[in-house]
Amino acid sequence: MSAPVTPSLAIPAPVTLPPDDEHNRRLVDAVHPSDWTNPTPAGRYHLVVVGAGTAGLVSAAIASSLGAKVALVERHLMGGDCLNVGCVPSKGLLRAARAAADVRGAGRFGVNISGDVSVDFGAVMERMRTIRAGIGPHDGAARFRDMGVDVFFGDGRFTGRDSLDVDGTTLTFAKAVIATGGRAAAPPIPGLDGVRYLTNETLFELTERPARLGVIGAGPIGVEMAQAFARFGSRVSLVEQGPHVLMREDEDAAAIVQGVLAREGVDLHTGVKLGGVKPRGDEIVLSLDRDGRADEVVVDELLVAVGRAPNVDGLGLEAAGVAFDPRKGVTVDDHLRTSNKRIYAAGDVCSRFQFTHTADFLARIVVQNALFAPFGLGRKKASALTVPWCTYTDPEIAHVGLYEHEAREQGHDVVTHTQPLAENDRAKLDGDAEGFVRVHLEQGSDKILGATIVARHAGEMISELTLAMRAGAGLGTLADTIHPYPTQADAIRAAGSLHTRTRLTPFAARMLRFFLKLNT
Repeated sequence: MSAPVTPSLAIPAPVTLPPDDEHNRRLVDAVHPSDWTNPTPAGRYHLVVVGAGTAGLVSAAIASSLGAKVALVERHLMGGDCLNVGCVPSKGLLRAARAAADVRGAGRFGVNISGDVSVDFGAVMERMRTIRAGIGPHDGAARFRDMGVDVFFGDGRFTGRDSLDVDGTTLTFAKAVIATGGRAAAPPIPGLDGVRYLTNETLFELTERPARLGVIGAGPIGVEMAQAFARFGSRVSLVEQGPHVLMREDEDAAAIVQGVLAREGVDLHTGVKLGGVKPRGDEIVLSLDRDGRADEVVVDELLVAVGRAPNVDGLGLEAAGVAFDPRKGVTVDDHLRTSNKRIYAAGDVCSRFQFTHTADFLARIVVQNALFAPFGLGRKKASALTVPWCTYTDPEIAHVGLYEHEAREQGHDVVTHTQPLAENDRAKLDGDAEGFVRVHLEQGSDKILGATIVARHAGEMISELTLAMRAGAGLGTLADTIHPYPTQADAIRAAGSLHTRTRLTPFAARMLRFFLKLNT
């Protein structure tokens, strides 16, 4: 039996973001307004969405646009990690860092800059906050209210298989979506609890550039921020237990980024064991073990860029009959349905692909499956998605599909074609010739199994290969596609030409020469 509907007059507790300036106040006014009054529940909802990050916002927006009665519940800031502490602020910093690097490197193009290039770190961070505040209303409460979504701020907790409590107010639903995302989780490093440290959730609160920044973890967040702060003028020490940065990527792709980091002054400590951290006055000391040899790194600020945990605590998932793992998140099937057939999940709380764009498309699957599958209008599968991703270093590394070792492990007979950017005219002219386009094919066909691009704008280029895979177009189709000249994307066509040339067998080549000779 459904729980009774409870009227709501709750006013959310005010939220502040450091630094408490006009830009952050403008952001908060959009994504967690201090004067917001939660609405009175509108009876039984077609869809209750818990969490207003990307997956939750997309779920609510699409469902409402289709005529569903939707409630959206958020305990903190609408927009989630992406807007507030992820994609948006980090890319704002990366763009400023690239500008600094471009000015310093202008001499190689014959453009001489007199005097030192200085970075106003406070201005860099204020620019980021200004842009973030401008984007905020797109994810904000007023916009979703105007869409017809009932927006509730507060702690959402399931109280049954079809009911959710929001700070004393009961919402009942036909279907629900868990879209609570994930959070930074500190790894078990001895002494870490005894020092101040930053994560992606606090890094963007800085207003002064640290003279010495330590970064633990050389995954995407670690290498992006290590490069950015080095370009801002910090002395950066990057600590990674693995033998090289970006361990998920092909070793030669990661080596290109690692070489750039070293040239730009990042102190790389790879293949080391971090024994612990400790305070020493205002400094933070990292104790390293290099094959039994002790070493120390001393920094002023420490960024912990490794470790994530799904936001499943305090949701009352047991009461809802939803299976979950505290480390892996909510358990879902390929249709994103949980062990409670009324409840679905989308985004970082349930997916191994923890990207904003993936959360977006998982939400689309959830809406179709939750609202329309009972009417026989199709059952979408998460496994059918073709998911690209990109690490936004300079150069970037973008990937889609399978890596070569993954393809072979799955039983594919793989042929790989690698086209160096050093052979691309636009890359030479741009001074960006360090990188490549790599495509993995099924032996005997031009079916694309996966691809990696290392280039300054690899994130823009990878979509062509993603589209080809999604549409079932082979590499031969890309080889026959005219690209503007000169562009770095023409390297994709050139990779296709490598494949085309392999189709000309020695016998066919001899016959072609024979016929040409006959016609001379």
